[in-house]
Amino acid sequence: MDPGSYQQRRNEVEQYFDRTAFSAWARLTSDAPVSRIRASVRAGRDRMRANMLDALGSDLHGRRILDAGCGTGAMAIELARRGADVLAVDLSSQLIALAKERAAHGPSEGRILWVAGDMLDANFGQFDHVVAMDSLIHYEAVDMARALERLAERTARSLHVSFAPRTPMLALMHAAGRCLPRADRAPSIVPLSGEKVLSLLDAKDCFKHYKLSIAQRVNSGFYISQLLNIEHITIAYEATEMSHA
Repeated sequence: MDPGSYQQRRNEVEQYFDRTAFSAWARLTSDAPVSRIRASVRAGRDRMRANMLDALGSDLHGRRILDAGCGTGAMAIELARRGADVLAVDLSSQLIALAKERAAHGPSEGRILWVAGDMLDANFGQFDHVVAMDSLIHYEAVDMARALERLAERTARSLHVSFAPRTPMLALMHAAGRCLPRADRAPSIVPLSGEKVLSLLDAKDCFKHYKLSIAQRVNSGFYISQLLNIEHITIAYEATEMSHA
């Protein structure tokens, strides 16, 4: 990973959500009425979140989980409801403040630590699981792979990550976004080939002990996202044995 390219894109994402997109994002992730296009995005995100939660299971007591790029907190709140102790991290301090407000006095209160910061910060310690829903979709494949490597080094059981798969529609949107004046651009989504992502991860020593698999794809209007599961081999083996019991 080129530290300069990662840091530059990280700064762009932080500024976009704190200065430009906060109101729209707050509305999208609420129950407020939205346009048909945004409703399709909302529905797609709900489905992807459900897929990631299904991969983790319903009983998460005793598990420490990093919600990397937690946004307004829907994933973190559900993880806590299932018994997990959650560290919810996002670059946007405004999104973190809104997430805290939404979680206040709910059944998950006390199980979530909300932090505005970088999900790759090693000072956050060790985790049983990491979930990163759409939080790496703005990064090139090599930067995404390096970020996952750094997270895997501190994760005992599994990582569940969604990325933007390379499709004709996403490729067209990506190209069109590059034509806009820089001041008008949101940080562009970078469509990736699942095969390329797996190849980059396979080449890294730290993933030799993990089972890597491309799982469900969600297509919902303008929302297209693919799930990548990274499970420690011993955990994947235990799950297979239980399914055949």
